[in-house]
Amino acid sequence: MANVSVELKTPITGPYTQPTGLFINNEFIEGVEKKKFEVINPSTEDVICSVHEATEKDVDIAVAAARKAFNGVWRRTTPQKRGILLLKLADLCEKNLDLLAAVESLDNGKSITMARGDVGAVVGCIRYYGGWADKVGGKTIDVNPDMFHYTRREPIGVCGQVIPWNFPLLMLAWKIGPALATGNTVVLKTAEQTPLSGLVLAQLVKEAGFPPGVLNIISGFGKTAGAALASHMDVDKIAFTGSTLVGRSIMKAAASSNLKKVTLELGGKSPNIVFNDADIEEAISWVNYGIYYNHGQCCCAGSRIYVQEGIYDKFVAAFKKRAEENKVGDPFLPETFQGPQVSQLQFDRIMGYIESGKKDGATVVTGGQRLGDKGYFIQPTIFADVKQNMTIMKEEIFGPVCAIAKFKDEAEVIQLGNDTEYGLAASVHTKDLNTAIRVANGIKAGTVWVNCHNMLSHQVPFGGFKSSGLGRELGEEALANYTEHKSVAINMQGKLF
Repeated sequence: MANVSVELKTPITGPYTQPTGLFINNEFIEGVEKKKFEVINPSTEDVICSVHEATEKDVDIAVAAARKAFNGVWRRTTPQKRGILLLKLADLCEKNLDLLAAVESLDNGKSITMARGDVGAVVGCIRYYGGWADKVGGKTIDVNPDMFHYTRREPIGVCGQVIPWNFPLLMLAWKIGPALATGNTVVLKTAEQTPLSGLVLAQLVKEAGFPPGVLNIISGFGKTAGAALASHMDVDKIAFTGSTLVGRSIMKAAASSNLKKVTLELGGKSPNIVFNDADIEEAISWVNYGIYYNHGQCCCAGSRIYVQEGIYDKFVAAFKKRAEENKVGDPFLPETFQGPQVSQLQFDRIMGYIESGKKDGATVVTGGQRLGDKGYFIQPTIFADVKQNMTIMKEEIFGPVCAIAKFKDEAEVIQLGNDTEYGLAASVHTKDLNTAIRVANGIKAGTVWVNCHNMLSHQVPFGGFKSSGLGRELGEEALANYTEHKSVAINMQGKLF
């Protein structure tokens, strides 16, 4: 019998059984090549456990299982039944919220408070798409009295999904919800840094009653398992959340294989704009949340902060005070706001950007250093007086580091906000509704928040302009990512016109 689980414990839930195998056909199995890789605790830098690594051969097995389910039992499952299964999965996630959140904190490092919030959002997202399952329909079109035209929306087929390490469970829910609701089957690859919570959730998939092969969850590396999914000739659709660089490679692989459908949710460098008339205290709270939420490891983080010159100095001083109040440390302590960065690689990358900002002459208002000598902790860092051409203003840092610059007027800040290859999100802080609407309309981004930031909801579509991606996650719009439109024309007379 393969060894596909280990006994672990968390400070919140105590001992639990951690699956370590590849979840294929509702069973945890070893990989064909019996490879494993270590999962590191970012708070301590210690090894948590090792999990089985999916190779190209394992991807073939998972895809075959998904194809068999798609052509068989899942095709015969009614939309209502699909919805019921998703609702059962949501209920089980809610029942196991503390365990899922604790495992998320263990291998990702996010604070337990935020992890609980993530799992709550997972429950909401899966329930939302469970409700959609029997409401995806076509329409009739009146073209000719002797013809009957209708359309139907059909599932695409086997969907490969590759999720990132910053929101492991939430991105899993965003991906599987619309895919399963619309009748597709899935092979999902978790991030190699954070595979544990997805494997725990896989147990609940089987418990909820999903047929074997409908949802397969594998652990592995992007260059092997991820690449195999993107280029697989029997995968009909690939969905990816991650960096723009990898997104481009996914598109190339999809195009050069079977021209599979692609959706991409990629990087960002979101402007957070504060006007003179903003409520400074409230704006600072939202700006702080916008950049330091999830330790700054958020694709829509408000990392470019533009403050109108009339309040610039006052804002910078107050923001410094607020950032220094953020509790950084052990993610299992309830007062912790910011945990460690996810890995040594990410830690080094962020520290490199901090050194770049210092070298380029930006002013370090606060932070700029490692915190402690164990774990991947970084002080919340603020750079002020940042020029538009500096690296820290142009490139996505993906950490607790922000760049502040001043602006004169509305026209200038719209130009500055759009001076980026990205277009994922933005926020505007002002008491003037007209200003808010003009700026929101002027910024080229998929989401613009007014007097808030990072306020995402499963009912509202989310995605990017420009190099921030293709397609939309969440909301009704996400269903379009996983369906094909078919038109049917019936000649009622049977005669050649």
